[in-house]
Amino acid sequence: MLPGLGLQRALALLGLAAALRPRSNLSAAHWSHLHPANMLSSCKVDRLYHSKALTSPYPGSRVERSRVPEDKVGWLTQWEDYNPVEYTAAAVLAGPKWADPQINDKNFTPKFNERDGEVERTSRNGLYVVENGRPRNPTGRTGLTGRGLLGRWGPNHAADPIVTRWKRDGSGNKIAHPVTGKNILQFVAIKRRDCGEWAIPGGMVDPGEKISATLKREFGEEALNSLQKSPEEKASLEKQLQRLFSQEHFVVYRGYVDDPRNTDNAWMETEAVNYHDETGETMDNLPLEAGDDAGMVKWVDISEKLKLYANHSYFIKLVTEKRGAHWGEDPGPECCD
Repeated sequence: MLPGLGLQRALALLGLAAALRPRSNLSAAHWSHLHPANMLSSCKVDRLYHSKALTSPYPGSRVERSRVPEDKVGWLTQWEDYNPVEYTAAAVLAGPKWADPQINDKNFTPKFNERDGEVERTSRNGLYVVENGRPRNPTGRTGLTGRGLLGRWGPNHAADPIVTRWKRDGSGNKIAHPVTGKNILQFVAIKRRDCGEWAIPGGMVDPGEKISATLKREFGEEALNSLQKSPEEKASLEKQLQRLFSQEHFVVYRGYVDDPRNTDNAWMETEAVNYHDETGETMDNLPLEAGDDAGMVKWVDISEKLKLYANHSYFIKLVTEKRGAHWGEDPGPECCD
């Protein structure tokens, strides 16, 4: 163990030093995304480092982040004059059950980089540094410390179900894009109440909850308004959801999310999973109805023109690649070997 350091922090420092050691001219911030769990293949990694996590004002407030130049995002870049703004929303400081206490609370002794009772404090991107008792965002500086709107110090885990089907004509035939000739996929999208942006339905993983349960629960709450159904309707809905969510699926992405709520000490991570209704018959029996955090819900044609919340467009693009569906008219560069 390193002298003067607890085992937890020593492991985090050693792990991060190895994980983020530059191996090319790519920034340390970019390297934090090249984690095996995050990739379908090495050639599918887009530039995912901070952009939305640097935007001002901070969501739901008038708080302006300290400006972080692109070349100073990564922690390996020395920046002695870095002076981030401290901000944690009043709703978080009020102490709801989904939020941690303040870091200096004498009764709060979190176990970072491990499962802490029912709370998952490990990161999908590997070990993260804990500095002065606070977790450090593995992707880099954000211009803001504290937790903002996020409840947990360190990773805040979410799950995003991407439910898709083929776009079909009145006769039930798949519709292909006129330029690429590839069939067009549709996915269930919600319009978020908090910011008005379109997004994949999803939400936070409750303490002790399995990811599979979160995926099904969040889709039911946001896209089918399950919370407002009668007991009989809920029972019927549950059977249909079970049919959809028990079929073959694939994990699109696991890891850090470039989310506008992120701070230097708290950040969003997700597991995005695609459930594809090949025939369309299952979803035909599930009428969409917005609920919970969703203002609207509808089937949306997938293409590169989509503008979605956080880096949800990236997740959707990965689904089209997996399904051989239309994405864009420009074929782009050939994939690497």
